[in-house]
Amino acid sequence: MTSPVHPPERLHGLDALRGGALLLGVVLHATLSFFPQQIWITADDSRSIGAAWLFFGIHLFRMTAFFLIAGLFAHMMLARKGWLAFAKDRFVRILGPLGAFWFPVMAGIVTALVWNAHASGLIVPGAPPPPPPTYDWTNIPLTHLWFLYVLTLFCIAALVLRAPFAALDRDGRWGQVVDRVTGALTGWWTPVLLAIPLALAMWLDPKWIAFFAVPTPDAGLIPHTAALVGFGSAFTLGFLLDRRRDLLDRIARWSPLYLAAAIGAGVWAYSLAGGPTLAPMVEPTADKALAAAVTALAVYSSAFAAMGLCLRFLSGHSPVRRYLADASYWVYILHLPLVMLAQVWVRNWALAWWIKLPVVSLGVFAVCLLTYELLVRHSFMGKWLNGRRVPWRKPRPEPAVVPAE
Repeated sequence: MTSPVHPPERLHGLDALRGGALLLGVVLHATLSFFPQQIWITADDSRSIGAAWLFFGIHLFRMTAFFLIAGLFAHMMLARKGWLAFAKDRFVRILGPLGAFWFPVMAGIVTALVWNAHASGLIVPGAPPPPPPTYDWTNIPLTHLWFLYVLTLFCIAALVLRAPFAALDRDGRWGQVVDRVTGALTGWWTPVLLAIPLALAMWLDPKWIAFFAVPTPDAGLIPHTAALVGFGSAFTLGFLLDRRRDLLDRIARWSPLYLAAAIGAGVWAYSLAGGPTLAPMVEPTADKALAAAVTALAVYSSAFAAMGLCLRFLSGHSPVRRYLADASYWVYILHLPLVMLAQVWVRNWALAWWIKLPVVSLGVFAVCLLTYELLVRHSFMGKWLNGRRVPWRKPRPEPAVVPAE
């Protein structure tokens, strides 16, 4: 479809949301060792239901909001650069980092697992190691880098599905129809409409765990249906919203209602899930249908609340937010092995969980931001990951030449 031409201004509020969603991943994974029951590689000596509440609140909206923004930015780039440059950029900056960093990340995760096993007495010195797990395309661990794989799939789908419409839409009529549909989908009712297919997908999934909302497709090359529906719907609507930038103002105006719905549905969804549990809701019962519907509503209400609030309050330029948004990609790629190592390190400290959680999170942030500044921002990696390399020092302006009289 023929895309409207927009000025290449930077949408600071949405950029802040995208970066914030990635940075919150550090806090999200840091909470896991402080849950009341062990669901992670290690369980801290100090645990609390508060850590589970914090995880649930972040997890509800974080990746859905990320894919919503990713879809909008994908269309922005596609409309500006064309499909060939778009495909090259996505290959270099999304698929490239997945291939380059997957093995180092896995090595760090395995190191943390081995250290935790020794610290827990699960491995006796001199004893033969346990047999290594076997992996194939159905269970290969994508780790926290799964979002790069899924985002690649969505970008490929966008190119494939857009191509026939672009070929047929010579006079722009198809585009006008799509723009009207996008307008009809956008309003206070948007989370309700998007929640319907997601709730159905979760209700039909015998492995769905209500506490984890949209299932994370972090293992295997075929993502969960619920993940494809949940994140794919967000990406698609974001993709279409770039054609109708005027609708962003409507989303911002409705943000208080989205926030109220997110809080109410989120608390209800947590209650229906039974708190932090790994037990799936197997049978498609009426109770599961209610839990799926409420959870799906909470997911989209919270994502649109985050989007609307960022549009309202973070749309101005901020050097700090811009820096953190640029750094967030590197921070997210690097953080998980560091979080796991830090959790093993602090687990026996005689401190409360609400002290150790900031220690782990801020310590990992410090390492990631320091390496970003020294190794990434001003090097070829900055160009690779963020599309630009920032020089160490800004060039000084040339002195003005005063003409001789």
